Amino acid sequence: MYNFTVIENEIVPVYLTDNGEKVVDGRKLHSVLQSRQDFSTWVKARLKECDAKENVDYERFHKKMEANNATMIEYIIKLTTAKEMAMLERNSKGREVRRYFIKIEEKYKEQTQQTARPLSVQEQIRIIAQGNIDLEQKIDNVKQDLEQFKQDMPVLGIEENKITSAVRKAGVKILGGKESNAYNDKSLRSKLYSDIYRELKRQFDVTTYKAIKRSQCSLALSVIETYKPPLALEEQIQSCNAQMQFGTGVA
Repeated sequence: MYNFTVIENEIVPVYLTDNGEKVVDGRKLHSVLQSRQDFSTWVKARLKECDAKENVDYERFHKKMEANNATMIEYIIKLTTAKEMAMLERNSKGREVRRYFIKIEEKYKEQTQQTARPLSVQEQIRIIAQGNIDLEQKIDNVKQDLEQFKQDMPVLGIEENKITSAVRKAGVKILGGKESNAYNDKSLRSKLYSDIYRELKRQFDVTTYKAIKRSQCSLALSVIETYKPPLALEEQIQSCNAQMQFGTGVA
């Protein structure tokens, strides 16, 4: 179930697998539904509530992260199960997504029924007349859909590594270098890095920087490069570094 074709992308991307199943990406569904729970807790709870069966209603696969060599578990969920999960949110966003999924089900059910019935002579003539559609245009459309799918995916290991490296670089600079008193204050350093990641999540309206789209990676790097700490945090850094300088002067 790992070869996908985008068939709908209005609210939540819906993909068609190479065996004809309509599926959604679990992390994307979680992001759109705006759940306050972390993804792992949320998806396990919702699948359990739906009485969903692994390898029947959904599939899991492991994705290795290049940045820290950690492993993430991704979920590919059938459309019918995703519809139930949306309904279980019991809020306006969940209802909106559920109606969207129902609309897609009805649309493709109707198309299947039309395909299954015998074609009239007029329909056969029309199909033959349309047989001269430019094949290259179809191929271009498929390539565009595939590229759009890739860009709409959350950042992968290489982009995550770029983001985390940029955060570390910005943090070192703001703290005054690795030899500074502020940098060597673990609490202060952690507070600054947390605020940079918080700014990323706020700017891109995501619950984790890993949910930023691949197409937004360059923009995320710009946000990090232009980041300025809040006034209170900036004063704490300056005060901490000033204490070091004062101590050196007394000695």
